[in-house]
Amino acid sequence: MPYIDVMLVLLIIFMATAPLLNLGVDVNLPQSSAQSIKADVEPAIVSVGADGALSLTIDGARTPSSRDDVVQRVQAFVAAHPDAAVYVAGDARASYQTVYDVLSLLQTQAHVPRAGLMSMPGGASTQ
Repeated sequence: MPYIDVMLVLLIIFMATAPLLNLGVDVNLPQSSAQSIKADVEPAIVSVGADGALSLTIDGARTPSSRDDVVQRVQAFVAAHPDAAVYVAGDARASYQTVYDVLSLLQTQAHVPRAGLMSMPGGASTQ
């Protein structure tokens, strides 16, 4: 039974050395006086309904809008707030093509530099 003796010795060695192992890497991060990014303006949200209908939310006011109206109002919003983001909130039942078309519309015609998609956190209720 010498194998059992060898295994016990190895077990004791590993148990003794395991706490000595450095599991992380020490990193000295550079210091900066920069402040964190803060959004001064709420983002504009273009909502795409299940039937493809659009509505635009700017400054908390949600209004049904046509594609041309969305382009004009978002252009004005981006001109007034160049650092603000514009998000597309597509209904889960809306076609992917419709949501993609709205995102493309924002980038090509409304010239939005920061357009993105919104989503619900996992496990959140959609009601």
